[in-house]
Amino acid sequence: MIAGPNGAESDRRSQAAHVEFEGVSKSYDGRTLVVDDLNLAIGKGEFVTLLGPSGSGKTTILMMLAGFQTATSGAIRIGGRSVQDLPPRKRGIGMVFQNYALFPHMTVGANLAFPLEVRGIAEERRRERVERALDLVRLGGLEDRRPGQLSGGQQQRVAIARALVFEPDLVLMDEPLGALDRSLREEMQYEIRSIHQRLGVTVVYVTHDQQEAMVMSDRIAVLNGGRIEQIAGAEGLYEEPERAFVARFIGENNRLHGRVALVEDDLCEVDVGGERIRAFRIAPCGVGDMVTLSIRPERIAIKPEDGLYHNEVGAVIEDMTFLGDHLRVRLSACGHRDVVAKIPNIVGHGAMMVGDAVRIGWTVNDCRALDFEGEEEARRNA
Repeated sequence: MIAGPNGAESDRRSQAAHVEFEGVSKSYDGRTLVVDDLNLAIGKGEFVTLLGPSGSGKTTILMMLAGFQTATSGAIRIGGRSVQDLPPRKRGIGMVFQNYALFPHMTVGANLAFPLEVRGIAEERRRERVERALDLVRLGGLEDRRPGQLSGGQQQRVAIARALVFEPDLVLMDEPLGALDRSLREEMQYEIRSIHQRLGVTVVYVTHDQQEAMVMSDRIAVLNGGRIEQIAGAEGLYEEPERAFVARFIGENNRLHGRVALVEDDLCEVDVGGERIRAFRIAPCGVGDMVTLSIRPERIAIKPEDGLYHNEVGAVIEDMTFLGDHLRVRLSACGHRDVVAKIPNIVGHGAMMVGDAVRIGWTVNDCRALDFEGEEEARRNA
């Protein structure tokens, strides 16, 4: 890890950081901070995604890096050089936008050649680079078509090729797949990841789609209210969330609110709806404090063998939904009517019916005690 949430965490890679934000804040009105004390270092060749809900500051961060917005305070560096006073055209950055931003009156080849002409590249070299860029995105032979003659997926490939044609070291992508339908979006996710792996270019990507972020990224910075809640790889964010917001935002998650009854080293026991739950303690909590317990649905077992799990409680099946490879089971447990378990679609699940009283269980390590996030706060952040 190079940088942590609003902190100066670093490792040996930090000295070779390609992009650095140091104490960066941004306010449009002089009062409200859209970006609040951002400290982030991105390694050369790394694919980092800024992920968060609308208004979390992710696009503002990207625009400051591109030079289209100016930071209110702090420093932004690319390759160790401050870019505060450097105009966008001199930052050597490739940009890909959601709306493609292609010139409709130009052919595909002319669209790709334009950034090369601006940089004074000779015509012969322009042709070579355009051909190479189109081959990279699997659009070779389409250079004479106009954008309006292409599908949405093809237009987005052209936009990516144009961002790469002048061989930048850094590419910024702002919700580039948002206008595509689901199947095309999923195809393009793997396409972009493949291109990044082949070229090794540094990519800073913005999205509100968690699947998109998890498929493509080396690391994901989860943003909320202009601050980084946590930055880690996809598995780390999913398996080891450090904040209740992250646990809620990344994947489906059961959140049970309760009061700490016992603290024992890295573990704690929490009273929730008349049950005593043992959990792995992440939040710095003490006896009497309120916490939010996080349990992933696939980690909850229904009708476990006696004594298999430390946490076993009574539950009632409220609803069951068939989803192909698994069943989504909603239960009443621990004073909540919306506890969700996901179980594989295997022979024998038909023995359960809505209204059945069952036992459910989960391990201590799969139950994380995070900072308290009450229901009102959760609704505000949704």
